[in-house]
Amino acid sequence: MASKVIWSVRAQRERFEILEYWANRNKSKTYSRKLYQLFRIGMKKVAEMPESQIPTEYQDVRIKIIKDYLIYYHISDSKTIEVLTIWDSRRNPKKFKL
Repeated sequence: MASKVIWSVRAQRERFEILEYWANRNKSKTYSRKLYQLFRIGMKKVAEMPESQIPTEYQDVRIKIIKDYLIYYHISDSKTIEVLTIWDSRRNPKKFKL
């Protein structure tokens, strides 16, 4: 049974910033659209099998890896998944805060 995926305000902002960065860097929205689709499809797969991804030290928080990005999400109940944050794995891990 598929769960509903909800993006937190923080995750929505981070996703927008990531897509905007690539659009500006490449002077084209082609890669941003592709990355957006990867995020969407990846989280659709998570909704189908939420516990199949990488567990973290936090209870009910898991990670979905899409390209260089770690998508942290919380399984709040059997029908809801909240995307908490998106982290670029190329960044300094000491600066990460969940």
